[in-house]
Amino acid sequence: MTAEVEAAVATAFREEWGRIVATLIRITGDWDLAEECAQDAFTLAVPRWERDGIPRRPGAWLTTVARNRATDLLRREAVGAAKLREAAMLASDPDPGGPADDSARDSGVRDDRLRLMFTCCHPALAFESQVALTLRTLAGLTTAEIARAFLVPEPTMSRRLVRAKQKIRNAGIPYRVPPAHLLPERTTAVLGVVYLLFNEGYSASAGADLTRRNLSAEAIRLGRTLAELMPDEPEALGLLALMLLHDARRATRADEAGDLVTLEDQDRTRWDAGEIAEGTQLVERALRRGNAGPYQIQAAIAACHTEARDAADTDWPQIAALYGHLAKLVPSAVVELNRAVAVAMAEGPAAGLPLVEALETALPGYYLLPATRADLLRRLGRTGDAATAYREALALAPTESEIRYLRKRLDAIS
Repeated sequence: MTAEVEAAVATAFREEWGRIVATLIRITGDWDLAEECAQDAFTLAVPRWERDGIPRRPGAWLTTVARNRATDLLRREAVGAAKLREAAMLASDPDPGGPADDSARDSGVRDDRLRLMFTCCHPALAFESQVALTLRTLAGLTTAEIARAFLVPEPTMSRRLVRAKQKIRNAGIPYRVPPAHLLPERTTAVLGVVYLLFNEGYSASAGADLTRRNLSAEAIRLGRTLAELMPDEPEALGLLALMLLHDARRATRADEAGDLVTLEDQDRTRWDAGEIAEGTQLVERALRRGNAGPYQIQAAIAACHTEARDAADTDWPQIAALYGHLAKLVPSAVVELNRAVAVAMAEGPAAGLPLVEALETALPGYYLLPATRADLLRRLGRTGDAATAYREALALAPTESEIRYLRKRLDAIS
């Protein structure tokens, strides 16, 4: 495979996978068939594009091939009039990316992918299954990536996805957008999908690169659409604010070699002032509603960082207090770990270390736990213990950028 074709296929997968799969699911109602045919289209693209050249509109080419593949399979497996009607509908659909009914008009949701996210997040499914299924089907994340986002083993996540698809099929859950008055019951899951999608883009769970810009950009786009759709929903505003405030620092999170740069060492003059201003305004607007939720609190924490002139100027006591409030709303060992870091920065590493060590059994395999412990031990001058913790973190670090950073830290104290 030439580098040009490889890059074109990779770009098309990132940008088109969700739309292609969503189109086939909407028409056929068959999740497995949709994913299978989309994958077949990408597989076929490699030799065809090598032979004929990269098409002018790769997404349209892939959609047509996937749709034709689904049509062939449905006709081959047809056992009655219903299957034949599905095949005919799929073959004749004039607009594979557009809405198949009036649900967009009824619900007020105009964005096709966002419509499909609301559809995937059916209240009959468990919350974790709603989020996982949407990330897998529409965002194109692998089962392994989703498992890491949920901090569960990959086989566990695989079984969860299979059960969710089976429930949709066996229970006859309709694949359509609910009317506007029923959207709120799905809002929490949709916000969760957008949040995890942004996280995977902002801090990749695997691979050579620290970030995946296309995913975080798509999450911000969806976040803006959600905020416009639900202007009175403070958590939608809070999530958009959170993503903007984090994305403002994206360009400084890695150096020219692609190595991780920690928050305290980032060049704050290069942070995106426009995103910071917009994010700050959004979080203030949301908090004025007087009903602070998890995304608003996290946005407030991010705002504390962006308001500081340098690392020493950061209001760590305020950040620690905000994490304490967040932990009451979202009991989570990851939140407690972040609170421990804030306490260590506010009161010294000796105050934060016991809080980190108390989380040992709660976060198995989470590399940031030994990495945080190593950093606090280093600050305390316990270099031998710090080296051991850095080695533990190195064995768990997910990306090459983070591995190189940890190696530098280890080399510095060895």
